Amino acid sequence: MKIIFATEVRADFDSLDKQLQIYFGKHIDKLESMPPRRHMKFGLPFHVEAVTKQARLVYDEKCDVFYVIRCFATHKEYEAWFRSFK
Repeated sequence: MKIIFATEVRADFDSLDKQLQIYFGKHIDKLESMPPRRHMKFGLPFHVEAVTKQARLVYDEKCDVFYVIRCFATHKEYEAWFRSFK
């Protein structure tokens, strides 16, 4: 599996605290070995992975390549981004 990061992900990842960066790193490693298949609602073409109770990782999968779209530290940030598609 190959993982490609969107440009927004670097800024999102750098703004996280160190412990949260470690959690996100572990979940990205997990995507390589055992990808979850939870789609977002309303027919959006993305998948979402819960990193902690609040933090979310949004990605897309095409032809064995994972495109990491965004990282969110809080559920409020995730919901605001998610609602922009409604």
